Amino acid sequence: MQSFEQIRSHLGAAHALKTNDPYLISFDLTLGDGRHQGVYLAELEDEDGEKVLRISTPVGPFTGIDATRCLRFNWQQRSGYFAVSDLEGSPYLHLCENRPYALLSSAEVDRLVAELGALGDRIEQAISSGGDVF
Repeated sequence: MQSFEQIRSHLGAAHALKTNDPYLISFDLTLGDGRHQGVYLAELEDEDGEKVLRISTPVGPFTGIDATRCLRFNWQQRSGYFAVSDLEGSPYLHLCENRPYALLSSAEVDRLVAELGALGDRIEQAISSGGDVF
């Protein structure tokens, strides 16, 4: 995959897009037990001006969350990291992954979406006592 348009086309064929902006798309990923997880994909530029795909999923409101615990979790992960971003005007904890376009194939995009969506849902369940908000 060499462009955001290719990613949009690929994922739009498999998922109903909730957000469909020039450099941002989102959809609900269907998981087991009827659960859903919101997934966001955006095109970014790295410090060298190269295009990067960010895949993210919200896992819960950031208020009341121990930032040290989040950073310890980051340290232990092989993929994905935590970030804070506003969602509907409030700070939310997101699980994210950035990948250069040069490393992406349609299979890799599908794998990353599935992996981050499932992990994000498990984290959401852990911090929200089993809830399915996102």
